[in-house]
Formats: sequence, structure tokens, C-alpha cells
Amino acid sequence: MDRVVRLADDMDGVVALTPPLLERELRARAARLRLVLSDVDGTLTDGGVFYSERGEAMKRFSMRDGMGVERLREDGVETALVTRETSAIVARRAEKLRIRRLYQGVVDKESAFSAILAETGYDASQVAYIGDDVNDLGIMSLVARRGLIAAPLDAVSPVLRAVHYRCARGGGGGAFRDFAEWILELRQLARRPHAFDVRLVDPTIDETGGMP
Repeated sequence: MDRVVRLADDMDGVVALTPPLLERELRARAARLRLVLSDVDGTLTDGGVFYSERGEAMKRFSMRDGMGVERLREDGVETALVTRETSAIVARRAEKLRIRRLYQGVVDKESAFSAILAETGYDASQVAYIGDDVNDLGIMSLVARRGLIAAPLDAVSPVLRAVHYRCARGGGGGAFRDFAEWILELRQLARRPHAFDVRLVDPTIDETGGMP
């Protein structure tokens, strides 16, 4: 039997961008994914940055998140980074992970979404997004209509309340890997025979053996 699922539902005052989804719908959305868009600061990092007298010096990334990027790629799902900052460190990290698409200096992610779709050639139904702060809510509202959205465990409350999936780990601590594994699990379930069957029940039949 399908269950209605939203992993952020245990929070008080949930304000969702979309209604809770049946497990069958989650599997269907994961199955058609081709692109995961990820915020950087607060999602792939813990939100902190080390500065020197010359400016930004260091950011900390999780090796586990890097493996998440690789595992998604092996399953036919590309990863792209979308950030309002412009950072040589982020560019180097994207290069290291063989991420071909890096969108830096994006102040309005919601407005940039249509351009990203046009450049990549993907449909909105083939996209997922993970982010941690209020500037992610605009693009999340677009992705949530047909795709999947997630947030690190330590994301701000409005984001945690909006997503389909709340990661078990915080930003920079494996949140992206957690989201990736959730997607991969859903995709694996979607490949099973009868994964999307709908069981119809005849109301005139008592399945315990008698008539109603």
C-alpha cells in the first residue's frame, strides 16, 4: 500500500511548497531524474569560510558528498552547482568532481531556472534541488511542482518545512550524499516489476472471505 510521505512532516507549522507525495509518486519522480542542482554554501559546506588578508582562503567539503556525485553519475544523473557567490575554490571543487555545469554569481536562482533548463536541455520534471537557505525557496518552488527537493538537517526552518526530504546530515557533513542515496534507493525501487501498479479494490468483495 502506498503511504503519504514527507520527511519534514514532524515539524510544527509545516508550510509545504507541494502537498505530501505518495511513495509511488516519489519513485516516479526519482526514476525520471537526469539532473540534481545543488546549492554550495551551507549545503556542500557548513556555511563557514576562512578569510585571509587577501580574501576567501578556504572552504571545507565532504568527501562523502563527492562520492554521492559519482554514484548519481553512474546511475545516469548529472550534478550541477548553483551559487550566488563567485569562488575559485568552488570552481576547483567542481573540476575535481568532474561537474561540468557550474553556475556562479546567481543572485536570483528562481529566475535562472528557465535558463538552466534551456542550456541543459532537461525538462523541469527531470530535476531535483537541494539547498539550505531562504534564497533557495524560489527555485525550490519551481522544482517541487514536478521534481524533488531536499534540505540539509541544519537548513533554516522555512526551507526544512518546504522540502520533500530532510537529510539526516547537515551541510558540509554528508547532506548531499544522503540525498543522493535517497534518490538512488527510489530509482532502484522504481525498476522493480509492478513498481507503479495501482491495486483496485472491489467494494462488493469482502477480502476476509465473506460478503459485505
